Amino acid sequence: MVTPLSTDLMLLVWSVALCVVQMLIAVCANLPQVGLPTLAGNRDNMPAAAGLAGRALRAHYNMLENLGLFAALILVAHVSGRANEMTALGAQLFFWARLAYALVYLIGIPWVRTGTWVVSMAGIVLIFLQLL
Repeated sequence: MVTPLSTDLMLLVWSVALCVVQMLIAVCANLPQVGLPTLAGNRDNMPAAAGLAGRALRAHYNMLENLGLFAALILVAHVSGRANEMTALGAQLFFWARLAYALVYLIGIPWVRTGTWVVSMAGIVLIFLQLL
């Protein structure tokens, strides 16, 4: 029998899916700017991405930076038996704020983007506090 994943583990899975979607958006947005031969090549001397393509790439890189922190804390919480309602809440804050962050960054709304990032960090801090 397959055991269902906890809320925080499921949100870790969805966060990885969000990261993959962000990568695909960044690649597709960069395609018209640099062309397929450049994207398929070694990417030496890649021109700077501009506009939507640049925002998509920066949002993806930011997700990569934060996903490692989130994943490490969620996994430590589960391995140590400290996963609880607060880690689930932290995971919810992280995932939904990261989804909003990606959308707001693509649209190009700077201060709202920063606010969503702060909410995602609050989720990470909630999880971290359960491990102290």
